[in-house]
Amino acid sequence: MRLVAHRLLLLLVALCGLALVVAPLMVADRYFAAPGAGRDYVLRIPLPAGGQLGLPPVEGPLDASRPLVVIDAGHGGHDPGAGAGALQEKAVTLALAEALRARLLADGGVRVALTRDADRFLLLPERAAIARELKADLFISIHADSATNPEAWGATLYTLSNRGSNEEAVRIAASENRADTVNGVALSGQSDAVSAILVDLSQRESAARAEEFARLVLREGAGKIDFRERSIQSAAFIVLKSADVPSVLFEAGYLSNPGDAARLASPEGREAFAEVTARAIRVHFARRLAPPPVALPAEPPAPSATPDPTGTGD
Repeated sequence: MRLVAHRLLLLLVALCGLALVVAPLMVADRYFAAPGAGRDYVLRIPLPAGGQLGLPPVEGPLDASRPLVVIDAGHGGHDPGAGAGALQEKAVTLALAEALRARLLADGGVRVALTRDADRFLLLPERAAIARELKADLFISIHADSATNPEAWGATLYTLSNRGSNEEAVRIAASENRADTVNGVALSGQSDAVSAILVDLSQRESAARAEEFARLVLREGAGKIDFRERSIQSAAFIVLKSADVPSVLFEAGYLSNPGDAARLASPEGREAFAEVTARAIRVHFARRLAPPPVALPAEPPAPSATPDPTGTGD
């Protein structure tokens, strides 16, 4: 009997101790956890509809017919990218993007938008989506590389690979649900197969324009920027998978290489990058906007001498 009473006493003490722990938590939850609990107001913060954070501002001429370049500074926010210590890719790419924007605005004639103008994180698909939503004429994603070999050096230009393009054509056709347009071609009312073909054709045209622009960068940068590869490289970068926007990824150099790192961190290096890329952009759009050559009418053939039937020459 004493044993039972002793156990009941221990259980009662344990329950009292639990009550002392739970009661303050319940009070805290009542006044601090529940929205508006213990207060006579509720703070509501309106969010943009559709879950979108909004598009960046477009700078430059007010004429919407002017070509638009969307410049993407790679990485940002909690994603530093390549590099270590004070020199991180996210800061290098933003500085290069701002230098290119400044040069394009100073030269005039081209509208410009940055996917980010501060140290913030964007998903890769968001970056390409910004260019497409703004109906950009050219998308340039700026990056800097890193390698275990400190002797790796130089810039590289990438376009989307054919394999990546074909895979993405099917995905875009499905995600758009046949209710959108690509390069002005309506996908609504088309079968999945036809929509995929239309998207693939659009991507091929955009890829051709992207390669044309990349070749211009290589040409304009000769002697001004050290390129690791003197030819255009291709890969299935997610950020380049926009169906109707010519897109290029510009690896500006290796932060693991002391020479490249010093160049990219210097005002002179950023200015050289901006000058070369801006000149290639101007030439690219000048070619795209130039009227087609007018075919001159063929000159009529010279009249042939009529033979003298008498043979006298009179």
